[in-house]
Amino acid sequence: MPKKTTTLSKSLVDAPVQQVLIQMTMPVIIGMLMMFSFNLVDVWFIGRLGTEALAAITFTFPVTFTVMSLSIGLGIGTSAVVAKYLGKGELENAKQASTVATYVSLSIAAIVAILSYFLMNPLFLQMGASSELLSPINDYMLVWLPGSLLLVGMMTGNSILRANGDTKTPSMLMIIAGLINAILDPLFIFGIGPFPEMGIQGAAVATLISWVIAFVFLFYILIIKLDLVSRHLPSSKVMKSSSREMLRIGAPAAGANMMTPFAAIIMTSIVASYGDAAVAAFGVGSRLEPIATLIVLAMSTSLPPLVSQNFGAGRMDRVVQAYKLSVRFLMVWQLIVYLGLVLAASSIASFFSDDAQVIEIIKLIIFILPLGYGLQGLIILTNSTLNALHQPAVALYLSAARFAVFYVPLAYVGSLLYGLEGFFGGALLGNLIMAAISWHYFNKTVSQEQRLMAETAISA
Repeated sequence: MPKKTTTLSKSLVDAPVQQVLIQMTMPVIIGMLMMFSFNLVDVWFIGRLGTEALAAITFTFPVTFTVMSLSIGLGIGTSAVVAKYLGKGELENAKQASTVATYVSLSIAAIVAILSYFLMNPLFLQMGASSELLSPINDYMLVWLPGSLLLVGMMTGNSILRANGDTKTPSMLMIIAGLINAILDPLFIFGIGPFPEMGIQGAAVATLISWVIAFVFLFYILIIKLDLVSRHLPSSKVMKSSSREMLRIGAPAAGANMMTPFAAIIMTSIVASYGDAAVAAFGVGSRLEPIATLIVLAMSTSLPPLVSQNFGAGRMDRVVQAYKLSVRFLMVWQLIVYLGLVLAASSIASFFSDDAQVIEIIKLIIFILPLGYGLQGLIILTNSTLNALHQPAVALYLSAARFAVFYVPLAYVGSLLYGLEGFFGGALLGNLIMAAISWHYFNKTVSQEQRLMAETAISA
């Protein structure tokens, strides 16, 4: 009996590559914009509380981004397994896999939240946080950590919807959550009207409430409306097999994604030696980066299904076309973004802080780091493409090399030689070197796959 082929699968291997990329990427851009707006909106309102509060929220970023990266990696594994069953027409197995992925993701998130709670103070002190900052940091994290289970659950649920060909619903959910967060932030932070004045903790409470609403709505759709997730726990046999499949791809992908926040922890520790103003400015820069590289992140989500489908169909020519088209577009786009950021540097810095020292360091960051965002995009797209080509371990090794060999070490050496300017310049140089390595490795991998396919065709 022939396998069922969805309309989505057909379009991925037959429709013009550029058209498919645009159709798949646009809804993801909207969803990611709202996801990252949580942090940016929080930073803007918290910046009104002063430099100390802004520095405190900066120290939380590596930890919160670690959880986000974990959720993205688990989502990659979930989508890969569910989509495979859907491609075979095995709808019940797809539903079971979706159910297992949800339980596994929530369990892992709970473990990470508990460990983070007990390691919180030693970790932030090690990062360079002063004892005075521990109190506001704890206020924020004690609310945010339990809510992180909802974040991971939402990312997994959104991956299930995308595996079923629905990219619009996840975007709508993130828009709703982002709007709720933006409305509630000033109410809880500053105590407007009947709401209590909670300071930095109010930002976490606003985020938690928005996540609760989005989580409930999402799983109503998955469980009740679309019946994509079972209401009952699968058998132990199904739990083991589906968990193994999901984690085989999801674990390396999560590991590769989590390299970024691990590097951010070290980078924040280095910046902390320059004082709270530098940390506060670095925090603004860290939260501007996801917005400035939004299309990079969106394409790293939309490109893998296109690559996987064509790889399975033996269409490596379309894989190469999709990758190189994406890279060319991103290099040009990120140059335009860089020029826009430079022109608006003073306004952006003043928007987030009224401290003269913080403003100057934010401007310094904008002049240097965004120049490498196109290179960073090439690196990210290479890793996502390798995951789609069923080489997640290689993507993990490349991510480790980027941060452990180039990005962080060169930033550190630069800081020793030239201060903050050298720190940011070293990070830029690290991205340049790693982009060249990633480009070379992609071409080498494609050549190997094309040779294997040719040999297989001759043998057949």
